[in-house]
Amino acid sequence: MTDEQTLLETTLPPLLPQEQPGEDLVFPEALRGKRILIATESLGPVNGVSRATLSLIEYLNRHEVPLAILAPRFETKNGNSLLNADAAVRLKGVPLPYNPELQVVFPFRLSRVYRQTFQPDLIYLASPASLGGQILWQLRGRRNPPVVVNFQTDLAAYARTIFPFGLNRITGWAVDGMQSHLFRYPAVRKVFYPSSASGSYLEKLGVSRDKLVRVGRGVNTTLFNPSNRDEAWRQELAPNGEIILGCVSRISLEKGFDFLAQVALKLAADNFPFKMLITGGNRNPLVEKNIRKLFGDLDGRQVVFTGLLQGQPLARAYATADIFVYPSLTETFGQVIQEAMASGLPVIARNQGGPGDIVQPDKTGYLIPPDDLDGFVAAIKKLASQPQLQKEFSEKARQLACQATWENVNNQIARHFSEALED
Repeated sequence: MTDEQTLLETTLPPLLPQEQPGEDLVFPEALRGKRILIATESLGPVNGVSRATLSLIEYLNRHEVPLAILAPRFETKNGNSLLNADAAVRLKGVPLPYNPELQVVFPFRLSRVYRQTFQPDLIYLASPASLGGQILWQLRGRRNPPVVVNFQTDLAAYARTIFPFGLNRITGWAVDGMQSHLFRYPAVRKVFYPSSASGSYLEKLGVSRDKLVRVGRGVNTTLFNPSNRDEAWRQELAPNGEIILGCVSRISLEKGFDFLAQVALKLAADNFPFKMLITGGNRNPLVEKNIRKLFGDLDGRQVVFTGLLQGQPLARAYATADIFVYPSLTETFGQVIQEAMASGLPVIARNQGGPGDIVQPDKTGYLIPPDDLDGFVAAIKKLASQPQLQKEFSEKARQLACQATWENVNNQIARHFSEALED
């Protein structure tokens, strides 16, 4: 055991309430008994990458596939390490200042990971950045073990949003170049992408179309359900019958909160009766404080920040809103949009990245050009003023979300793992 790495053993907690396995889905026999190393940039924090990876781990555990998990160290607010993988090697790193839940992992040797776990038959990289990038670099020139990459986070888009003008272009260009180089290594058999926009981006980077496989994400429709609507809480939030606009996101600038604040301020200036319920947090209190300042004196009056919620309280927050508004331009997918739709909410989102593949215009909500503030506000007013249209969008949103189960997504991933092993 070294200071560089700590081996933690525990039992993966079940996803509650748990979906029932699909009866018509067949697990690939070629994958049984194969040892898989899952390396993820996030395992513990509440985000789409962590949720998707935990769901896949649970699925593979259920089918008795030997797993080793590699992830950055993550501590809860009380300083305790979060143990949530059945054999997790946690790596030390430096937290990012704008989002301390994510870390730049210190250099490590893959051979040491193998000694602590096993020699894998396949490596799966979930949203590779500092951790996954190091693994790929150490496998350069090799063809085995086969690697499957899941492109879930648009690091270049984050860089272009977070860094100041000038530096943002340089860092974005650097990330583009790094990903273009690493994803073309011979060990990389498949690159999963979640949306048409991210697929086009990867093609522009030079990733072979033969490697690209579109894989979405599932949603727990048992947990996220319209039945969680809390009328008493709704009355407390909007005592005069105001429309409640819900938003669930990490509280960070790259999530488009500058735009959302403009939406709220314009609605207030127009004397439109609304309340905005924002659910999420940031482990850096200064970042959250600066985001809240964008809303001016609306914060605490017409705009309510709930803080970070999980499980049933999160499902309640979704279902208690009337319309889901999402301002981010950096999403490769948009997991929270699927959760909102499963909760029976019509969605209004900016039309860039992943949301464009999830929201069906004029059926489940509206997609607005990225910089069209007036159009976004007009869409809110239109939907709020037509209860029947809102009801129709809500029903269609729930119907579509129910087709996207984690069981289907994870079975698809397992089949591609099997194909990568045979390649």
